[in-house]
Amino acid sequence: MPISVISPKQLQDRIQTGEQVHLIDVRTPAEFREVHATIASNTPLESLDCGAVLAAHPTNAPLYVICRSGSRGKQACEKLAAAGCTNVVNVEGGTMAWDQAGYPVVRGKKAISLERQVRICAGFMSLAGGVLAIVVHPWWAGLSAFVGAGLMFAGITDTCGMAMILARMPWNQVGKSPTSPAVKNCSTGSSPSCCG
Repeated sequence: MPISVISPKQLQDRIQTGEQVHLIDVRTPAEFREVHATIASNTPLESLDCGAVLAAHPTNAPLYVICRSGSRGKQACEKLAAAGCTNVVNVEGGTMAWDQAGYPVVRGKKAISLERQVRICAGFMSLAGGVLAIVVHPWWAGLSAFVGAGLMFAGITDTCGMAMILARMPWNQVGKSPTSPAVKNCSTGSSPSCCG
């Protein structure tokens, strides 16, 4: 089933016409705390409880989903649609596009995005593998190959194991939103994308 998409401008137009908008942000709590749309509540993708979201949301009204750039939002929309949400809509371009358009946001403490954390970690592991292969033993080159294979897999499947692990790290969990529904996994679980 194709997921509906809405631009930040179209969503802002609906808000200004007085439409009751329910927007969930599926980024990590640390990313949410850094910057988020004023009307968004935080429900991280890796702990998305579809049942709680559906129970808190009228089924006939659209449920809007936003992330950093659209990829995690699409994954959340797919989970929610599989769980029975009939009117789920992904915000095109995510929070980055919302903020760039100049729409209202709440800014908090600066955080390193999950995408940047993946790049830092992958780069460090590749460099360490190369250096250790020269200094210690040639078998350490396997670490660099492993990282390369993981990045290739992430690019092909739009699923990133490293992002899934990093999203669960303590520095990405601080400041959980009090407006988040209870956190449990959907039965159709998937991992965060490296890029969204």
